[in-house]
Amino acid sequence: MEEYKENIQSPGENVTFSSKLNEDQDTACCKVSSNIGEPVPEECPAPGEFSDPVYKEIALANGHINRMNRDELRSKLAELKLDTRGVKDVMKKRLKNYYKKQKLSLMQSVIEDGAVYSYYDYICVVDFEATCEQDNPPDFTHEIIEFPMVLFNTHTLEIEDSFQEYVRPEVNPDLSEFCIKLTGITQKMVDDADPFPDVLKRVVLWLQGKELGTKYKYAILTDGSWDMSKFMNTQCHLSRLRYPQFAKKWINIKKLYGNFYKVPRTQTKLSSMLEKLGLQYEGRPHSGLDDSRNIARVALRMLQDGCQLRVNERMHDGKLWTVPSSAPVEGAPPPHIPRSRD
Repeated sequence: MEEYKENIQSPGENVTFSSKLNEDQDTACCKVSSNIGEPVPEECPAPGEFSDPVYKEIALANGHINRMNRDELRSKLAELKLDTRGVKDVMKKRLKNYYKKQKLSLMQSVIEDGAVYSYYDYICVVDFEATCEQDNPPDFTHEIIEFPMVLFNTHTLEIEDSFQEYVRPEVNPDLSEFCIKLTGITQKMVDDADPFPDVLKRVVLWLQGKELGTKYKYAILTDGSWDMSKFMNTQCHLSRLRYPQFAKKWINIKKLYGNFYKVPRTQTKLSSMLEKLGLQYEGRPHSGLDDSRNIARVALRMLQDGCQLRVNERMHDGKLWTVPSSAPVEGAPPPHIPRSRD
């Protein structure tokens, strides 16, 4: 329900959006290595810091690429055995990133031998489906009715596994016709499902079985702010659960996509992101699992194009905050079943 989320009215008691949300986001997706081998955010260079000849070569290459037409870009990408799909600006970005990596590899670059680098070993994509009505009244309570997770390996660039269960709503147990048509989730599916606390327990066990937060560094990724700041937050209140620690920080791919490819927010809907990357939607739109898989495909392509996916939003005291690019990079904590609020 990615596009529908933007039209939902948010009851004030469920989440307060901090003014920090409007702070400037990551303007560059990159990393440098510290002296202990851990990734640290790259600082804005001081004047004259790019005096090394390699940067002049990169600037010259970028100027040449900017003058290339669509056919020339495709031809050069094909010659280099790179992906030739996407709109002109995306192809330019891909080609520039390739040459930048090649040049910087001579200077102990952020990416060695052309391999994709990521702050995290795994990323879990989440895209909830929730109860809804066509014209939601301001006090309508959205309950999670599908809990999907898609796990991809940032080193192999492959989707390795997925989790999906339907959830039985309890405040408004009867789905609206609009909700059924939008999501494809039937009344029987939710009637036969377990309530949220039981499903969340199995989510945690699934994550623990993958050794996330213990053996492997990982992060949650969503398509926007709503999944965690609104749906997870609301559902935990309804289910009398504390907000799970492992979901308190996440990657909002809309923001990273907009900043990395330099496009306005109106062009960061899932369908638009896929189209600009030369990809087609696979599956049924507004299926939580299918949406999550397609969001993962966008994230994987961004990694290939040189974007460093990193946490940029978090929940604190029931409020949504921006995580600045200067913040230390940390993986999500080991997942645990949250305690009851009672």
